[in-house]
Amino acid sequence: MESRDLGRSGRKVSRIGLGLAALGRPGYITLGHARDLPGDHDAAAMERHAHAVMDAAWHAGVRYVDAAPGYGRAEEFLASWLDATGNRLVVGSKWGYRYTANWRVDVAMHEEKDHSLENLERQLAESQTILGSHLALHQIHSATESSGVLDRPEVLDRLARIKHESGVAIGVTLSGPDSMRVLDQALGIEVDGVPLFDVVQATWNILEPSLTGALRVAHGQGMGVIIKEALANGRLTERNHDPAFAPTRAVLIREAERLGCALDQLALAAALALPFVDCVLSGATTVDQLASNIRALDVRLDAAARDASAMVAEPVARYWETRARLPWN
Repeated sequence: MESRDLGRSGRKVSRIGLGLAALGRPGYITLGHARDLPGDHDAAAMERHAHAVMDAAWHAGVRYVDAAPGYGRAEEFLASWLDATGNRLVVGSKWGYRYTANWRVDVAMHEEKDHSLENLERQLAESQTILGSHLALHQIHSATESSGVLDRPEVLDRLARIKHESGVAIGVTLSGPDSMRVLDQALGIEVDGVPLFDVVQATWNILEPSLTGALRVAHGQGMGVIIKEALANGRLTERNHDPAFAPTRAVLIREAERLGCALDQLALAAALALPFVDCVLSGATTVDQLASNIRALDVRLDAAARDASAMVAEPVARYWETRARLPWN
């Protein structure tokens, strides 16, 4: 698989990476997530399942993997796979969310945001202990205006020291309707005259393409760009049978069939075609899903497909309201 320089981070990443949000815990918001997991949801079974997907990703050429403490035991599953195989990857993790579901799905709160300096120190130490020298990129998990993390000089200074002392690249991930303003703020942050953030990881898909211009600017200023949720948490797959989505589905299925690909491949190809995007994350929960996602690399969008994709974009507020209603399963 082709690789690209991840901005000024000094790392090379495969065009498709593997995100572990749906593999490190039994509950997630991806459509149909429950039926994608092994029948036995205990930690050992989940670890074996995650390892099988990582094996498939490795053999397909994936060389970037994204984890976080907020993803349950994702870091542990990744570390045990790395130890068992001896493989070397570019590994990104995050800090800012604590996993609170205690391996259950029927809970009111699955994760809790905490962008304090104390939590940065705690989760950095955990990630370093688990991942060791594999940790190459450490990111703020879902920076938002409401969390105020980019307004905390003590946090920003500590991140700068982490980069200077350990050589780990520093990134920021975005989520929500205020992402453009947060990215603009992040681009302006320097510590001792040096840009703090090396990488931005952001939601972009054909339903929510509002960050196109801002991500182009970020990449032009030297930041690596990683795309998450290119399949809109399963909404841009053929399992989305929501009646309200039917008109959009019909347009996209028609284009996918014309190009000889599946809906997930069309959606991922749209993200991969953006010249400022270095890596697009697959959130696959199964080996079959991953194999389908990887085939997006062979899809070439023509003008008609690009025009059709542009037609289905949703208003930003509506997109994020819909995402907020997706049930944990």
